[in-house]
Amino acid sequence: MASTPQTLATTSAFEILGPVMVGPSSSHTAGALRCAQVAASLLEGRIVQAHFTLWNSFAHTYRGHGTDRALVAGILGLDTDDERIKDAFELADKHGMEYSFTIAGDDGSIHPNTVDIDMVDDRGSKAQVRGESLGGGKMRITRINGVGVDISGMYSTLFVSHRDAPGALASLTALLANADVNIAFCRTYRTEQGGRAYTVFETDGTPTESVLPLVQELGVVDHATYIKLPGSASTLSPGVSTKELFDDGQQLLQACEDMGLTIGGVMAERERRLLGAEHSTASMKRVLEVMKCETTSPIASPRSSLGGFIGGEAKRVAEEGFARYAAPLMGSVQTQAVARAMAVLERSAAMGVIVAAPTAGSAGVVPGCILALAENLGLGDEEILEALYCAAAVGLILTTSACVAGAEGGCQAEVGSAAAMAAAALVQMLKGTPKQALDAASIALSNLLGLVCDPVGGLVEVPCQNRNAIGVACAFSSAQLALSNIESLVPFDEMAKVMLAVGHAMPSSLRETAKGGVAIAPSALSACARCGACA
Repeated sequence: MASTPQTLATTSAFEILGPVMVGPSSSHTAGALRCAQVAASLLEGRIVQAHFTLWNSFAHTYRGHGTDRALVAGILGLDTDDERIKDAFELADKHGMEYSFTIAGDDGSIHPNTVDIDMVDDRGSKAQVRGESLGGGKMRITRINGVGVDISGMYSTLFVSHRDAPGALASLTALLANADVNIAFCRTYRTEQGGRAYTVFETDGTPTESVLPLVQELGVVDHATYIKLPGSASTLSPGVSTKELFDDGQQLLQACEDMGLTIGGVMAERERRLLGAEHSTASMKRVLEVMKCETTSPIASPRSSLGGFIGGEAKRVAEEGFARYAAPLMGSVQTQAVARAMAVLERSAAMGVIVAAPTAGSAGVVPGCILALAENLGLGDEEILEALYCAAAVGLILTTSACVAGAEGGCQAEVGSAAAMAAAALVQMLKGTPKQALDAASIALSNLLGLVCDPVGGLVEVPCQNRNAIGVACAFSSAQLALSNIESLVPFDEMAKVMLAVGHAMPSSLRETAKGGVAIAPSALSACARCGACA
């Protein structure tokens, strides 16, 4: 392996091909839910009042993305794949929880997807929390009661609120040591010397239930709680590296050569070492199960989307489009891949359960490509799982070295990344080399570079569904070029950095705010006026 320090040790494949979630948006629905979920865990009692202040992209598109429902659902303790998310308001009313929203508008100094959450529990305790949704369902807490913090929820995290008194930290660390809790990372934040302090312990595995009461009994401690998000690899093994981990494409290719494995094989071995064979196998099988359903059920039984802009397109492509136009135009496999990809967007836009891959807005490309080709080649589930691991490896690098959120990098970061992931997987399925797979990924990125994110009405429907179809076409073309020994002049790692730079150069109007591009075309504005989803 290359000697470059490796930093991806605790990011699971199932945060790239995942989370399994209710649509329509991984950042605005799943990520928002997780922000609220973590925020609620910081109070001991049942939340009875919650006020949400929405900033930037959240402020402009929250209704169309179901962000408001997702935030309430997170406070109630629902997970990302709970189909009751769409009924969150009714559930809150039933549980006697008051909720309200303030639309704060734009502030370029904070993350595009930011929410401030003010909560009161049934014991009278209060908390103010700022959360950021980072794309693909990932999140970060950056402020608690006015104190800047950095909590991702990606580790088994013990959060302690205490007085900033001499010996406080020593007492806490000694208690954890005596309880055989190994601390991977520890950070203390405070308002002032001798004032309020918060200490965040990220630990190797979740401590036993007996530890938390002992922490709470310390004289300097006001409150302590565990923070844990489902799907995080590091809740099982935070801070633990294996020699097969990689930071970038160059290291990934070296790992493939050293181990004699495909990209998918290296990623699968990495995940087994990270999570254990049983857990990783079960998780990927669930991903495949959901993908098979999301790519077929909307074709068999179309449903109208939340905004009413899409519904039934996948069925038309799979049936009439296949019968009349597959042969002279896209071919049978690509036609089926497009139909399957469009089906996923229909399911997501109707608030059905999907797999973010790497985001909800781009969720159709990877399963559409992989499952259509697998059916044509007669591949079994094991080969499909390895192709999914290949896609996850490419997505992992893009997630950590570039971005996959439309609010940060435009649609190139979503559909572009998904097309790169799918292109690499297609090459692997057709017995191409690891280098050819990354060449295909780079070609795909380069040909969707600059693609803006401009959802009509803020809904993940138009042009998102058609863009997934174009992502499929890009993935197929890129794979065929690479397999024909056409190399990418710009290597994959450089192309990832190029995509990030282009995304940062885009104005906010072209990054998921519905304030530019297709979203402000006269016909789009007219359609929005007739749609009641955002009213």
